[in-house]
Amino acid sequence: MTGTLVSPALPAPEGLSLAEQVAQMVVVRASGHLFDHEIRYPAWEADRATLTHYITDLGIGGVILLGGSAAEVGLKTQDLQTQTKIPLLIAADIEEGVGQRFSGATWFPPPMALAAIAQQDRSKALDYATAMGSVTAAEALAIGLNWVLAPVVDVNNNPLNPVINVRAFGDRPELVAALTEAFLRGARRHNILTTAKHFPGHGDTALDSHLELPRLSQDLARLKAIELPPFAAAIAAGVEAVMTAHLHIPALDGRYPATLSAPTLTGLLRQEMGFDGLIVTDALVMGAITRSYGPYEAAVLAIEAGADVLLMPPHPEGAIAAVVEAVNTGRLSPERILASVERLWRAKQRVGAGLIGRPDSCHAWEHVPPPPVQFDQVAQPASQQLAARVVADSMTVVGSVPPCRPMQPGDNLVLVDQVIDCSALGRTAPALTWPEQYHYRLKLIDHQGCQQWPQAAALRPSLVQLFIRGNPFRGSATVSSLAIAWVETLLAADLLRGLILYGSPYAFADLRSRLGEPVPLGFTYGQMPVAQSLMLTALGLPRPQGPANASNPFTD
Repeated sequence: MTGTLVSPALPAPEGLSLAEQVAQMVVVRASGHLFDHEIRYPAWEADRATLTHYITDLGIGGVILLGGSAAEVGLKTQDLQTQTKIPLLIAADIEEGVGQRFSGATWFPPPMALAAIAQQDRSKALDYATAMGSVTAAEALAIGLNWVLAPVVDVNNNPLNPVINVRAFGDRPELVAALTEAFLRGARRHNILTTAKHFPGHGDTALDSHLELPRLSQDLARLKAIELPPFAAAIAAGVEAVMTAHLHIPALDGRYPATLSAPTLTGLLRQEMGFDGLIVTDALVMGAITRSYGPYEAAVLAIEAGADVLLMPPHPEGAIAAVVEAVNTGRLSPERILASVERLWRAKQRVGAGLIGRPDSCHAWEHVPPPPVQFDQVAQPASQQLAARVVADSMTVVGSVPPCRPMQPGDNLVLVDQVIDCSALGRTAPALTWPEQYHYRLKLIDHQGCQQWPQAAALRPSLVQLFIRGNPFRGSATVSSLAIAWVETLLAADLLRGLILYGSPYAFADLRSRLGEPVPLGFTYGQMPVAQSLMLTALGLPRPQGPANASNPFTD
């Protein structure tokens, strides 16, 4: 056993009970909202009392947050850190900047936008990646996060991939590796943990591992040529953590998926690739794992395979008990648990200044930390301008959309998967409000909730705006039959005045191939309001001079 790797700011891991050591390996999910009644996913997100129990009674090692505003998260992280005896790792999936998950902060377009920029100017793309990494890390720290679950280093070489898609830096391993290194170079300017995911590569799949277990049939030579180089680059660049993929890869393990595979995590990642940081599982609540292995056996198998952190086990208390039992029965050794806890201690020491105040004090956690929200680091003009430049430099624009006439208005047809989950379409979103001033009246179609199929007799000149990208649990990143029906029916009636797609370049290429004749077109990787405003402006529908679709909240 190695010597203790701790400073006086943390108790020695050997001083914890076995159950406390195992609990340090568990990261649970919670809402970024402050109040229980605002929790959006109660099956996954612990309420306040349960979260307090996990922290104060079980002694879990970390929390992953989703939802809420940046200011709320700042208050929540402060509250969580004051409840714990051992500082927490507090993480978030912020692959597109902090604003992707927490409103008010900077929201960048998806990483694949950088691949589009690199086709024209590789140096600019690399500079953008570095700047995005730095801004993401700085804003995360400003609101009390100390673990960024990014970058995605998968090579998205399957256009039908529903779960990675635009989250990747592209479809070429060399470029993905270069952009990964650049992003990490920016992020590591700050005292924060980063994560390369999803090992050993989730890019060449057509199934969503949130729903079922994909199978990757490539041989080892192919994996080493395509999937693994970006991970090697991330390790060389000093990434602190690697997240596993819920994939079955027979070339590496004929029995278990990568998350539960010792040949993959210990043999390949630890021994062959030389990674000695944290190995964190992808969320253990995902269908790829729960459907076949259950919540308790999966936790034990993951640690047997070499994982240090169990992310979002469905039943944290039961998972801890199952691992403790595995040690007590001899299935897992005490040294195996201690090795993971020592890696966690190294990680917590790295971000210690942000967690516990003065790390040189033997009672550092007794010092009241400064307020975690530092507004001078969140959504500053330079960061917002950076996001806008990345959006603008990765857009595709062809032609301009003509306005309609007041006496002959058209339709602004906006089609989304699910309105209630589309954070980019608030009441004042440009995609909804700006076309109104050009006499395109809003027709919002919710693909999941209220499908409206085109009726030829009721058609009018139309601007069609589609929000399509690969999303977890959607199971598909392709253009829906409903969207195709609207585009083709309007085109046949010579009423399609313009087509904008926000999201997937693969979906855009599919639609573009169906047009067969010049139509004003726009594509942007981003779906956020800044992407909408830049796109509409580029297509000749800039911000209206007067209030757009201004309704009176006191009379409506």
